[in-house]
Amino acid sequence: MGQTARVTVFAWIAAGSLTAWLWLLLCQGFFWRTDVRLPIRREPRSWPYVCVIVPARDEAAVLPLSLPSLLAQEYPGRAEVILVDDGSTDGTGDLARELADKCGGLALTVDSPGEPPAGWTGKLWAVRHGMGLARARGPEFLLLTDADIAHEPDSLRELVAAAHGGGFDLVSQMARLRVASVWERLVVPAFVYFFAQLYPFRRIGRRGARTAAAAGGCVLLRAEAAERARVPDAIRHAVIDDVALARAVKGGGGHIWLGLADRVDSIRPYPRLHDLWRMVSRSAYAQLRHQPALLAGTVAGLALVYLVPPVALVAGAATGSAATALLGAAAWLVMTGTYVPMLRYYGQPLWPAPLLPFTAFLYLLMTVDSAVQHYRGRGAAWKGRTYARPEAVPDEG
Repeated sequence: MGQTARVTVFAWIAAGSLTAWLWLLLCQGFFWRTDVRLPIRREPRSWPYVCVIVPARDEAAVLPLSLPSLLAQEYPGRAEVILVDDGSTDGTGDLARELADKCGGLALTVDSPGEPPAGWTGKLWAVRHGMGLARARGPEFLLLTDADIAHEPDSLRELVAAAHGGGFDLVSQMARLRVASVWERLVVPAFVYFFAQLYPFRRIGRRGARTAAAAGGCVLLRAEAAERARVPDAIRHAVIDDVALARAVKGGGGHIWLGLADRVDSIRPYPRLHDLWRMVSRSAYAQLRHQPALLAGTVAGLALVYLVPPVALVAGAATGSAATALLGAAAWLVMTGTYVPMLRYYGQPLWPAPLLPFTAFLYLLMTVDSAVQHYRGRGAAWKGRTYARPEAVPDEG
């Protein structure tokens, strides 16, 4: 009788997992589809002036591949690049000047803001300095892009045309991350998949919808909207600065859009699991607003949605419970099917699709580790800086 009761309980848990997957499949903004690309582009009669702002800290390894792609932008209007050297120790600023002299193209300004004051993250302090330099020049748009992002020659033109065509104040593209090593293939597409699950792209671009997010590697921002939203001052303590930026702009009445990129790529390598682990864990607990209750709920949710299906299939087969096994198999099948489009977008083989429960388990451990590091006082550590008590992503207007 006791074993039968346990089997029945586990069958109900498996049924809950399948129900969750059917809801995610149909009711979470079709997050699993990968067809949200740049919206309809319409070229303006007069191309606006754009300042490209690149915060860079110890980026000498990637700059030779990324900066020339910005300097080579084929943009019909006026544009220039401002690289903010955020206290680099590897000669990033000097290398940027050498690359500009060698490659030509758009004008480049290299400047440094000094160390950030208390209450500011390093990247946002650098962005603030770059925006201050840009404001004196009077651009209509700012392109905020990371130092490890390479752009195709028409990237800026396409972004501006999309903003003009849709009347957007913010247009952001999720740069295609590198997938070369085995660990990158296993973890990186899942990173984008989980992000889209949390912030369905279709909802972000919908007027009146509360969902707001951006991808910090590529954000075209209308200068007027930035001033209206008091960016970046209003989000100066945000570790997850791209989501905070989008919320601030949308909260200020701005129209925003986020989608997958076709010709904007991150060239930063994450060859080892340790590298990917650090990338995720440094901000995972900040995403949960440093609340233990949200952490517990996230762990329970990840277990129910991602871990229960394979466990139910195996346990059901072992105990002879056909219902448990079938429910687990059905949930696992739906999960696998929703992951296939993301793997295809990344041009990857499909073998990681059924391994998504294992990848989700890794993310669960990374999230728990993020909380552990926070309570040890280490907080979000990046490029030699540690934010012991980073603030959660704010809902400021």
